[in-house]
Amino acid sequence: MAYALVRVIAPQMYDHSVQMMMSADMGGGMRLRAAAVSATNNALVIGVLAGVATAAVAGAWSARRILVPLVQIRAATRRLAEGHYDRPVAVPPDAELADLVTDVNALARRLAETEARRQELLGEVAHEMRTPLTVLEGYVEGMIDGVFPASGQTLGELGPELARLRRLSEDLSALSKAEERGFELRMRRVDLGALAVRAVERLRPQFVDADVALRASAGVTPAEVIGDADRLTQVLMNLLGNALVATPPGGSVEVTVESAGEAVRVEVRDTGEGIDAPHLDRIFERFYRVRGSRPVEEGRHHGSGIGLTIARAIARAHRGDLTASSAGAGQGSTFVVELPEAPPAGPTSVDAA
Repeated sequence: MAYALVRVIAPQMYDHSVQMMMSADMGGGMRLRAAAVSATNNALVIGVLAGVATAAVAGAWSARRILVPLVQIRAATRRLAEGHYDRPVAVPPDAELADLVTDVNALARRLAETEARRQELLGEVAHEMRTPLTVLEGYVEGMIDGVFPASGQTLGELGPELARLRRLSEDLSALSKAEERGFELRMRRVDLGALAVRAVERLRPQFVDADVALRASAGVTPAEVIGDADRLTQVLMNLLGNALVATPPGGSVEVTVESAGEAVRVEVRDTGEGIDAPHLDRIFERFYRVRGSRPVEEGRHHGSGIGLTIARAIARAHRGDLTASSAGAGQGSTFVVELPEAPPAGPTSVDAA
């Protein structure tokens, strides 16, 4: 800006100074020198002043353009810290700030969804606890009032309710350990194929009652991994239980175990309701559940939404992973557990926390 003004103004000032000095009858050389110096000085002063003024205006405009969105972002983060997630920030025209605001708004949406699922889970946990506690309270009061005899048979009726409370407590404890990576693993060489077959046989009666075919296919060669047999069985039972809930009567669930290079893969494939693409990336989040359109039958429930979170955490604690795929609603789904294959020779027992 200053250069442009000097380039335009200096020649004009030089001509004006020359004319004035010639009219004053000064010496030729001195006149030319004085005219050049005067014109340059005046042009520089004007150029610098104009540049400063332009820079001040542009700086104020740029600062306002940047500061206003930053103030809005700061206010939004304060609202997020206070637990208010329902006021998105307007996206500014600047590309970099627009990306930042978009990320902040996405964070607010995710926090809002997590908070909603947390509240839903708390309500469901309270409901799950209320039912067995009500039964226990009724039996205890009945025995105190003499309505029920304090016999072994009466006390035996309390066992299932206590088991429900224990199972709920264990699920919540397992979720806490999964998020803190606090699993205690007793690592040994185990045959993942044999674990899958045993899990299938344990749940087969439930599949028969639900009229869902259950097939298992494991190779002749042991598919050995270094892992905690109890935790890996927990993963398999969770996947089979989810497949049972998702598959209608007349459907089927197939479990296959195979060695794939340096890894062992367990696939649990069902012909159930399937999973839409938007849900595939989120079903492993805690408290996130995909409710099917099919009514849930007696004794079969959607669960608390933490089973897959725990299952993936266990797989990753074994340096493996748990993934899901589906062609869409009504197309069934496939869950794959992939773990590193055990080396041909190595320690027979390793303890890890």
